[in-house]
Amino acid sequence: MTAAALADETAAPVLSPMLQRLAAERATGALMRDRGTLYLADGEVVHAESPATPGIDVLLTRGGALRREGWWDAVAEAGAGQRVGRHLVDSGRVPGGALELCHLGALYDAAFFALAPTRTPARFRYGVAHWIGPVRPVPVDAVQRETLRRRELLDRIWPDAAVDTAPLTRTGRPPDAPVPAVRRRVLERVDGVRTATGIAQELGRSAFHVLVDLRRLAAAGLVEPVAPGTPDPGRIAFPEVTADPDVALLRRLRDALEAL
Repeated sequence: MTAAALADETAAPVLSPMLQRLAAERATGALMRDRGTLYLADGEVVHAESPATPGIDVLLTRGGALRREGWWDAVAEAGAGQRVGRHLVDSGRVPGGALELCHLGALYDAAFFALAPTRTPARFRYGVAHWIGPVRPVPVDAVQRETLRRRELLDRIWPDAAVDTAPLTRTGRPPDAPVPAVRRRVLERVDGVRTATGIAQELGRSAFHVLVDLRRLAAAGLVEPVAPGTPDPGRIAFPEVTADPDVALLRRLRDALEAL
């Protein structure tokens, strides 16, 4: 086998053929997928966003690197010029190193979700730029490799991906070993309603790191997905409707009052 053939055989899988083509043509714009958007400049990923994970603003402000009003001041002053990142550094609000770390964290986190398998076709809008502006571009191959590494890590910890998206509940089983403080804060927010995304947003942490904690908690037998069809504890469960709508209404009202 030639070296070239061996390299092809061992090459990492391509998560998005469209993203690969855009990198090859050095495209600039926004690649919009089912669970997030990747922003490209000259074929490299310069930013990423996903509703599944906190954005760079949350990571900066919750992490203590920036006051929340400072973030919105920067957006107001430099957002139209698409230079919010540069403005934060030049104005002395955020050290350059701290901005780069938060930006890379937010980028890889959102890309992990944006590149999730989907049957929905992706769309690309040429020329679109994000208002955060240039911080630190990342090659497409590096983004894909990191996404694959994260998937493999999660599967090694606990192979059931339902933990990532479903509402979670505690099993009530006592832990076999002390739960580390960071993981305990995640466990405390498992209430039968919150998902991993909701917990990450509340804690202001990387959603991927929260997934790691939740899968470890699942592997330890401490949390599990809420079974499909389980009533929402925040809602009142009414009895089935009878043939007489007036009687049914009265029964529902009676049972609802008794449940208060």
